[in-house]
Amino acid sequence: MTAPIRVVLVDDQALFRAGIRMLVDSQPDLAVVGEASDGAEALTVVRATRPDVVLMDIRMPVMDGLAATAELLRDDAPPRVVMLTTFDLDEAAARAIRQGASGFLLKDADPEFLLAAVRTVHAGSAVIAASATRELFAHVATDAARPAPAVPETYRQLTEREREIFALAARGLSNAEIAAREFLSEATVKTHISRILTKLGLRDRVQLVVFAFDHALV
Repeated sequence: MTAPIRVVLVDDQALFRAGIRMLVDSQPDLAVVGEASDGAEALTVVRATRPDVVLMDIRMPVMDGLAATAELLRDDAPPRVVMLTTFDLDEAAARAIRQGASGFLLKDADPEFLLAAVRTVHAGSAVIAASATRELFAHVATDAARPAPAVPETYRQLTEREREIFALAARGLSNAEIAAREFLSEATVKTHISRILTKLGLRDRVQLVVFAFDHALV
């Protein structure tokens, strides 16, 4: 039997953590292996339990979720981190994603969506709906009036077709939407996306969008 996906919950509200724990532990393929009430405690718990996925609140005392996430993602073999926020399209969530978080969830998300998000992140994808990507990264795009750095050599390694797929993915189109627009199968689009991520040294589509905005490619 496959080992369950190991999850750590980080939130300063004990009642909220208890509810999420009950939800996650109700699934045979998921297991909560630790909890923390602030970012500093999260560093200790995560490094001791080595979870696959961390659900991290953004606003907490002692050390907030942004600082804790930045610390964790500097570790060797870091977990996937999903930010929890009460605010839709939170600018802090955008900053966390720039740091390397795998996405964000609203605290009032449907239970089924939260569970699916944990599985999706563990599988290597992001948990930001394509429909929200453009709006979210508008925050990133207007972060600062700074000149875009030169386009890196890795981008120049993309084929013309890969650059076309890259541009569509960076605008927030899903694999299905790209497939329909380009008259391709979803499997072919998925293959293109995988190759693009590998060539650019990116982990997922969220990082692809950040890369695109950082280098003024959209």
